[in-house]
Amino acid sequence: MKKYTMFKQVCNLIPPHLVNKLAREYGAEEKSRTFTPWSHVAALVYAQLTHAIGLNDVCDALRMNRGALSTIRGATPPSRNNLSHANKVRDAQMAKALYWTMMEHLMKQSPGFAKGKIRRGYLRRFHKAIYAVDSTTIQLVANCMDWAKHRRRKAAAKCHLRLNLQSFLPVCAIVDTARFHDASQARDVCADMRPGEIVIFDKAYIDFQHLSELTEREINWVSRAKDYLQYKVVKRLPTTDNPRILRDEIIELAVFNSRQAYPGHLRRIVARVEVDGKEEVFVFLSNHMTWSAWTVTELYRCRWDIEVFFKEIKQTLQLADFLGHNANAVRWQMWMGLLVHLILRYLAYLYSWAHSFTRLFTVVRAVLWRYFYLDDLLNSYGTAKPPGHICGTPELAYLPGFV
Repeated sequence: MKKYTMFKQVCNLIPPHLVNKLAREYGAEEKSRTFTPWSHVAALVYAQLTHAIGLNDVCDALRMNRGALSTIRGATPPSRNNLSHANKVRDAQMAKALYWTMMEHLMKQSPGFAKGKIRRGYLRRFHKAIYAVDSTTIQLVANCMDWAKHRRRKAAAKCHLRLNLQSFLPVCAIVDTARFHDASQARDVCADMRPGEIVIFDKAYIDFQHLSELTEREINWVSRAKDYLQYKVVKRLPTTDNPRILRDEIIELAVFNSRQAYPGHLRRIVARVEVDGKEEVFVFLSNHMTWSAWTVTELYRCRWDIEVFFKEIKQTLQLADFLGHNANAVRWQMWMGLLVHLILRYLAYLYSWAHSFTRLFTVVRAVLWRYFYLDDLLNSYGTAKPPGHICGTPELAYLPGFV
């Protein structure tokens, strides 16, 4: 078996003809002359893995490693103008399609990667999928990116995400400007959910009309209640013996417009929850009437996993310095960042990586142009094994002061 550069082994996880197939579907192939769609994808993957801070950073580094780059299915280093132009005119929907197709491909390659595992033992008894929905904001430069302005002197993009808490993999993602409220994207994020599945929201996603639609579709949901919620108690439920459950009530909304949007009953639970070592009182809402109050509380606690996901991608991927100022270029970079995150998560699963995700990223980044066997590197990396016993003969020992 021949050794390849680490960068080539990462790129080889993408099926050989997938990028060219998608390029034909989205018209990117027609707009390529000397800079092919595959070279474009490889350049953006490299930009993510190295935290490139600009076009010159990417182009100069790839040009200096032209020989090693050409072995990756004939990829060529771009010029500054070529890379900038490709980010601007090639449809970013191609990058989105590449991400979801790659996820499907990796799940077929390794079915265990799709199944994942329940991250919290208390919720093992749930057989339906559990999702968390949230968004993360990517700050942009207001005077360069007018399309993303959402305040007078601020510009930002948002990634709305639905995360499967069993596999810790995204199921739906929407990249848009930050000018729209989170609740306006909730329908699109939850569009393909099935009856019996569970979705957990933050209170920013509360839209009673949408929550009523989820209830009609037999989708169970849990959310935090807004502070100014007005309601009328219909029935008080026993709080069992758990001292952290303060109230468990069936309520109906008191405001006319809210009651029109959600005419049914809701479950309202008040509980003490530990946050950063301190106990705070939280109020939860749900449409499920038979779960125990503590089950609802534990479900919402699992929503923190999506914050861990956002922390991973923001700490490791290049989502701060963008290679282009237009909306299409930003979407290209964000989707390619998610793709790199997916590939690294797959490597962590494939080689049973026991350390943190950040450490995996730094290891791969440090040896991108080095020749290693990927499995040997990731399987052997970490704390050194204890030394074996030294077997020697007495005459080889030298002890000062003894003859």
